[in-house]
Amino acid sequence: MTYEILVEGKAHRLELEYKDDVYGCKLDGQAVVVDAVLSRPNVLSLIIGGNAYEVKRELVGSELHIWVKGARYGVQVRDPRSLRSRRAAAEGVVGPKKLTAPMPGKVVRVLVQESEAVEIGQGVIVVEAMKMQNELKAPKKGIVRRILVAPGAAVNPGDVLAIIE
Repeated sequence: MTYEILVEGKAHRLELEYKDDVYGCKLDGQAVVVDAVLSRPNVLSLIIGGNAYEVKRELVGSELHIWVKGARYGVQVRDPRSLRSRRAAAEGVVGPKKLTAPMPGKVVRVLVQESEAVEIGQGVIVVEAMKMQNELKAPKKGIVRRILVAPGAAVNPGDVLAIIE
């Protein structure tokens, strides 16, 4: 099962596979060995790379937070069925698709070049907003036809940053 997870506004892809009573885990495409036990309601005990973590889940109204080593993080978990349907819809997109700025900010990095092939969900441009860096991802599989911004450029919501065909 694949999940799209936003932690403090930064997107991550979590792939979990249950096989032979063990979960296989990939985070952003990299395999991670995790031993997890639900130690009490809303609390996971994790061992990752030999380090132990206690992760507490807190639901305040409709907002989900996790606590790790005394630090609180805002988290959103996107429904995997929704991710599949967005992917399927994006694969069927014909013609150019515009990558737009979702918020005001400053372009920090451009991760691809014009004429480069990209996959759905591949990082294209990094925009900094409110001291947080957000990687904007390709909305479809295709070729980057135009990059309309450069590092250091200020952007507003809805500004077209790149065009992917």
